[in-house]
Amino acid sequence: MTPQVSTPHVSAFRWVPSFAQGHVRDLRVRWALEEAGIPYEATLIGRDDQTSEDYRAWQPFGQVPAYRDGGVEMFESGAIVLYLSRKSSALAPVDEAGRARVTTWVLAALNSIEPHVSGLASTDIFHKGEAWTIERRPQIVEMVVMRLQALSDWLAGKDYLDGRFTAGDLIMATVLRDVPDDILARFPTLEAYRARCLNRPAFARALEAQMAPFRQNAPAAA
Repeated sequence: MTPQVSTPHVSAFRWVPSFAQGHVRDLRVRWALEEAGIPYEATLIGRDDQTSEDYRAWQPFGQVPAYRDGGVEMFESGAIVLYLSRKSSALAPVDEAGRARVTTWVLAALNSIEPHVSGLASTDIFHKGEAWTIERRPQIVEMVVMRLQALSDWLAGKDYLDGRFTAGDLIMATVLRDVPDDILARFPTLEAYRARCLNRPAFARALEAQMAPFRQNAPAAA
């Protein structure tokens, strides 16, 4: 079911600081392409490229990933993965009802869980030690835990969100990667689920493909 189109191109950063390495969202698109068995090329960009007229014509916000394949040009990792899920049965069932469920879980990961997880990560990475976090962080953690409990309840007795691995699991697993280990440890079902998804060979290939340019383009030590 792989479409006969030009080789897909995915934009990605040439280098990012260590805390972001392995977590930049082009990883989601790389993983989807690996699962689908679709060869692709990475278009590496730097800070200057982010503000260039050419790149902003592809990605209006200067972020990554952006995607093109000769048929479409688009951006936003969730949208790209959903597009790819319509091209490969490795990422979604072929029936309309199955695709609808995959779309639902992709959006649930991005809308119901990721904003809270990202808020916690932002607090811990960029505002650690600031006075306001002492009061605010427990409230953020409480919301993350509430969402994770609901997800854990759904996954009880299941290997994947909808009976088999799909694009919904791909996106959900990348969101769960950003949950602090001490919080995820409260939910053994989610720990096992995350490990199950991330142990897939396609994820390992995608992660290595993202990490390789970071090693190659690392700034010289001061």
